[in-house]
Amino acid sequence: MASNAQLDSLTKRHQELEAAIAAETKHPAFDELRVVELKREKLRVKDQMEGIVQVSEPH
Repeated sequence: MASNAQLDSLTKRHQELEAAIAAETKHPAFDELRVVELKREKLRVKDQMEGIVQVSEPH
């Protein structure tokens, strides 16, 4: 099913963004703007994941 592949892809992207945020914030002089951008992207991915789950759930 295409939604399973999409969900897997989005889950992987979500984990990558989480790791990127963690890596960025480990630096003493990290770029706050970059972290905000990463967090926004992570939230967009999460919203997409939730949309796929809602569509695939039986009503």
